[in-house]
Amino acid sequence: MLLMFLEWTWAIRKKIPVYRLPDFISNLSCGIGQQVIGLFLSVGTVAAYGYVYDHWRLATLPTTWWMWGLLFLGVDFCYYWFHRLSHEINFLWAAHVVHHQSEDYNLSVALRQSWFQQFFSWLFYVPLAWLGFHPVHLLTVAAFNTLYQFWIHTELIGNLGPLEWILNTPSHHRVHHGSNPEYIDRNHGGTLILWDRLFGTFEPEKSPVVYGITSPLRSFSAFEANFQYWKYLARLSSQARRFGDWLRTWVAMPGWRPAYLGGREMPSPVERSHFRKFDVRLSRQEGLWLLGQFVLIILHTTAFLFLAPEGLKNAEGELWYGGWGLALLLSLGCLGLSLQNSRRMVLHESLRLSLSCLWCGACLVWGGRFLSSTFVFVHAGFLILWLLSFIPLVLIFQFFPNQKAS
Repeated sequence: MLLMFLEWTWAIRKKIPVYRLPDFISNLSCGIGQQVIGLFLSVGTVAAYGYVYDHWRLATLPTTWWMWGLLFLGVDFCYYWFHRLSHEINFLWAAHVVHHQSEDYNLSVALRQSWFQQFFSWLFYVPLAWLGFHPVHLLTVAAFNTLYQFWIHTELIGNLGPLEWILNTPSHHRVHHGSNPEYIDRNHGGTLILWDRLFGTFEPEKSPVVYGITSPLRSFSAFEANFQYWKYLARLSSQARRFGDWLRTWVAMPGWRPAYLGGREMPSPVERSHFRKFDVRLSRQEGLWLLGQFVLIILHTTAFLFLAPEGLKNAEGELWYGGWGLALLLSLGCLGLSLQNSRRMVLHESLRLSLSCLWCGACLVWGGRFLSSTFVFVHAGFLILWLLSFIPLVLIFQFFPNQKAS
């Protein structure tokens, strides 16, 4: 959050329009959902790596400097192929496309992550556990690989000279996020750009990048972002006349269609000077309301993540934590509806606040028997905050003029 604030202030100083509030909220909403769902999936991932390492590993590698070096290269190599295939196989693209939907390019886009990609991504790293890399070491280096990629999501850093030959840089990754035909499916590397140069997927940044995807999402809803392409594939596959076409719908490259449905869709040329981003107009009070409420949602999510080790100690705690995660996802869904239709924002926000109050109230009445006093205290605090939020909701939208900001 600090780095995003610094990027925003730097962009204002240089008079570069980098952030838009609806896009920022949408990006972080996708990231919050990924963290919530990932909390439960991570248990299975660790167990899978541990099982392969304990039962099938070819060797036991010592903890030395060369082991860390090999593991770094191995993780980056596996990431390259996971990332590349996520652009070349339709059902993997359905999970990965979320990260590319934003038509802006800033540090918040790094946090725009799919809710379903975690179901597939871990499989690409299993060979490293089989070779003999300890799961803890594997997860540590994979975390570093992911963390490295945060800072390259910015327009404010230009060419880095000789480092451009070895590392994945902001310039290389801007290309990766471009919908320009010459930039599509290029620069898949994580930390290193060497794999792209080796396997023929490298493209330098030349013409101005138009960010986003060839078929724009045209929505700031995190639910729409994560489900739209899956719905498209289900609809397309239902029209297939042969089983082979049905199967290819899911495993062919994005854009593939059978000839009787129009054939392959090819990307159209785009120019940044003529490209118009999808946007919604919010009044000043609507923007301030959404930003304030989103800060509370971020704090609620932070509590969810930090209390997890204490809350997931028993079956009852896991059940209540599942409910807490579901409540957060539903809250994000209502927030997305507010972003899409500001005329019904009071209705959607009232529904979201009511759901949040009901969840916190249920935790206080029943959950306290299974969970710690800290859990109960946190939910009591958020229950008060959600109840108090009804007051500004009424004041802002009922008693002040609703003039749209330019």
